[in-house]
Amino acid sequence: MEIIAIALPFVKVIGAFCLMLVGIRNRLGLALSILAGGWFMGLVCGLSSGVLLKASGLAFLQEKFLFLVAIVGSILVLSDALEKSGQSTRLMEVLSGYLVRPRLRLIFFPALIGLLPMPGGAIFSAPMVKAVSADMRLGNEDRVLINYWFRHVWEMAWPLYPGIILTVALADIPISALISRSWPGVVAMFGIGWFFFLRPGVLNAGMLQQETARIKGSLRKIAAEGLPLIVAIVGAIGLETLLARFAPRISFEWGVITALAGAIFCVMAQNQLGFRFLSSVLKKRSLWTMLMVVAAIFVFKDVMQAAGIVQAMAESAGGGVALFAAAVFLPFLVGMVAGINVAFVGATFPLLLGLLHSLGMEDQMVPYLILGSFSGFTGVMISPIHICFVLTCNYFATDLAGPWRRIIAPSICFGLSGVLLFWFLLP
Repeated sequence: MEIIAIALPFVKVIGAFCLMLVGIRNRLGLALSILAGGWFMGLVCGLSSGVLLKASGLAFLQEKFLFLVAIVGSILVLSDALEKSGQSTRLMEVLSGYLVRPRLRLIFFPALIGLLPMPGGAIFSAPMVKAVSADMRLGNEDRVLINYWFRHVWEMAWPLYPGIILTVALADIPISALISRSWPGVVAMFGIGWFFFLRPGVLNAGMLQQETARIKGSLRKIAAEGLPLIVAIVGAIGLETLLARFAPRISFEWGVITALAGAIFCVMAQNQLGFRFLSSVLKKRSLWTMLMVVAAIFVFKDVMQAAGIVQAMAESAGGGVALFAAAVFLPFLVGMVAGINVAFVGATFPLLLGLLHSLGMEDQMVPYLILGSFSGFTGVMISPIHICFVLTCNYFATDLAGPWRRIIAPSICFGLSGVLLFWFLLP
């Protein structure tokens, strides 16, 4: 009976997760599938229909939801402007003299945009991957995987990511104490991504079509064509840093939104795009479909919180499997269910830190935090509701099932690299 009590919260979550996948597989629609999984989880966890509807409605009033809608909407407008104006293509052309290797051209922009810690940022780099691979014989599934994977290569060590910021805040340690030990995760992401998605056995020369030599564009021309991206990336990072230092009470998302608005203005001014263009983008069905997915993800998260499912999983783990569950299984499961780093950090790291303190293992805090981060991020990368994955699949008009199956093996390899790093870091 004790085993059943421990396993029950996990069974409920897995059941909701399976229902969601069935809906996606049967073309119910991603937003409706996520809502169905969330409501099922709420009902089996004992929430009444009234509480369920209230939790769903309150999700739309959250500041974080409104910020995310604004950020994703701005990214889509900017991406559409860069693509329709031909500026993304022109940028590819002036850079082609420098990015002579096809594989480097494929990963450059996802990795560059990855330095910008914004939700759904993969939709920002997707048009650029499409542009640089226009002369390559790649399937859209390959484009999805390359864009999605290399968009996230910096997650373990880039100090502006909210998950890292929240981790060091909970642990009350300097950010340098974490990223000075977690940086091998960046190397692992690049290496694993190359092996599974880019190596010659996967992408052969005929698919890549080595580009003929071109004259390198002037740095001035590159700066002019890349100005919207520079405004978005440098502006977001700079404004985030300034807000964190001088106005910590103001949400960092304002910095990202302001930078994206500046980038949109920049591309519209450079290409003389009027408000008629902006109006046409805002009326696009694809834009509203993606925003509906964002809304469904927030409803799912809020129903999960209202049902107390994470707390139930944490209590079950604390009574039996202890550190293994807190550092490996729980972060992985919550990351897979929620699809964002902040979710597994906020939901499971307080339990992990509490266990380490109660066991007198504070000297092993950083290795266990890194183990939990690798495990949770593995779940995030596998999650079929990870917003970057969803938006990338939608952009390339690709069914989620194929890319999702191919992302599992490299993600597990990344998780195993975290286990190796953990054992290496143990005192």
